[in-house]
Amino acid sequence: MGARERQATEEHATEEHRKTQTRQGTNLPCSSVSFFVYFCVFLCVLLWPLFLLTFLLSPWSVHAAVQTRPQPATAPEMPRVRLIATGGTISNKVGGRLTAAELVTLVPDVTRWAKPETEQFANQSSSELTLDQWLALSKRINALLDDDRGLAGIVVTSGTDTLEELAYFLDLSVRSDRPVVVVGSMRNPSTLGYEGAANLQEAFRVAATPVARGRGVLVVLNDEINAAREVTKTDALRLNTFQSRGYGILGVVDADRVVFYRDVVKRHSIKSELDLTTVSALPRVDIVMVYQGAPGDLIKAAVDRGAKGIVMAAAGAGATSGTQDEGIAYATGKGVFVVITTRTGSGRIAARLRTPGAPGATASSRRSEYQIAGEDLAPLKARILLMLALTKTQDPTDIQRMFIEY
Repeated sequence: MGARERQATEEHATEEHRKTQTRQGTNLPCSSVSFFVYFCVFLCVLLWPLFLLTFLLSPWSVHAAVQTRPQPATAPEMPRVRLIATGGTISNKVGGRLTAAELVTLVPDVTRWAKPETEQFANQSSSELTLDQWLALSKRINALLDDDRGLAGIVVTSGTDTLEELAYFLDLSVRSDRPVVVVGSMRNPSTLGYEGAANLQEAFRVAATPVARGRGVLVVLNDEINAAREVTKTDALRLNTFQSRGYGILGVVDADRVVFYRDVVKRHSIKSELDLTTVSALPRVDIVMVYQGAPGDLIKAAVDRGAKGIVMAAAGAGATSGTQDEGIAYATGKGVFVVITTRTGSGRIAARLRTPGAPGATASSRRSEYQIAGEDLAPLKARILLMLALTKTQDPTDIQRMFIEY
């Protein structure tokens, strides 16, 4: 084959190869497009039920998302504390006594610790309150605590002159573990240095705190917490007048919190058996002081005027004057209880072994039977316990037991 023929043959082969490559290049896009279309159809057939299900469930999904969305935290509800005002120096403003509602306005930041409620029971000096009012107040507090289980505690205002007496009366007769706090002030609202607002704020704080539960009735003044059974007014004018001599305070009210250091071991409040629900009047109990040459006719006069009990504020560890013996024998001979306490301000009169009386018993044995040892109670507190004990029993052994336990 010549050179010209070989060249023609190679050109023909090259042309054929070019045409073949052209046909293959032209067919490739068609194959890719077909594969893509088939793939899309396959996906639609496979996934359309999922799309449909998502569409149908979307309202419930939105609702669930709303339900599970974190809700903003709500502040805890403040404990409710009821203020029951009876009067006293704390409200004795020149020109007119402050009401319970007006007292609360003196403590605008009280809502940091409690939600205050107010009730006006009386508005007079503490020495003007009667025993019938004491009885009504105790019943009112018991009813409030029984009917309103959401009430955290109660604050009672009182004049300081007889505050310790009212506090101990409530300590024995309010049968609840929720705190009842008695508060007052030594200066009136018109006086420079009036401490009533600060005392009231602290009383609300104590009544609102759960750690005050089960401690009986508490007395709060001058940043200090004292037990109703132990506290006494020790000074006519000073702000720190209320003290628990020999025992010490129960706790303090500081800026950061209420702190308790000890508890009360004697029976009180919820553990008390002294239920006044059906009591309409308290028996008369008088206090007679022992002093040099004190006559017994004062004891006789009290008995003749209807006293059911006599509390002797005896000298030292229970000594009475020789001239009072006749009066004591007169009282016990008529079945009137005579409780021996000490006028010293502290100390204990121990109970003696009791010999029950019998028919035909001598005056001496009857005196021994009806004479009660006051233990460590001050004369004022012993009077209150004897009054309440006599509403429950006339048994000398039972009454002596109460003086040991309460």
